[in-house]
Amino acid sequence: MLIQQKESHHKGSFFVADNDTTLAEMVYTMASPYKMIIEHTEVDDQLRGKKVGYQLLNTAVEYARTHHIKIIPLCPFASSVFKKKPELADVLFTD
Repeated sequence: MLIQQKESHHKGSFFVADNDTTLAEMVYTMASPYKMIIEHTEVDDQLRGKKVGYQLLNTAVEYARTHHIKIIPLCPFASSVFKKKPELADVLFTD
């Protein structure tokens, strides 16, 4: 599954598309050059059960690691995954 990224003016997303139709998307805002707020995750019904949400989050985590960014997961899905997977804590923003 090809996960793509788009970003413009501090807003962006990681997404899966098919023929110009977005089937899954994780939306974020860059609060600073080193802080990403994950706001929302949505997966189309046809992809449910295929762990696409996890794949989107893993892509965001790898992006954060590569670019030395910390993540603030305001999205309930992303927040729940961070709580379940301590191996992702290295990119989690803490005060």
